[in-house]
Amino acid sequence: MSAYVIFIRETTTDDAEMQQYAQKAPAARAGHDITRVAFYGELDVLEGPAAEGVAILRFPDMTAARAWYDSPAYQEARQHRFKGAQYRMLLVEGSDVQA
Repeated sequence: MSAYVIFIRETTTDDAEMQQYAQKAPAARAGHDITRVAFYGELDVLEGPAAEGVAILRFPDMTAARAWYDSPAYQEARQHRFKGAQYRMLLVEGSDVQA
């Protein structure tokens, strides 16, 4: 069953660190089956706290998503995200049933 990683950027605190993250994060995609479902496009918060941006990545399953998140390449990149912004990040199992 598919899985989704959802990034919710609440506040940017250091643009230089986020630039480092943006440069390093793409290398973490190598060897992983990732589909960008949404990637920091136009955003309209309907309920809850404001967000600066949202990205959603689809993976074949929870194990594949965890493998990407735990990969050395993403571990190296994410340290810059931690220093550069306040984020919420969720891993959620998808529903492959068509409505």
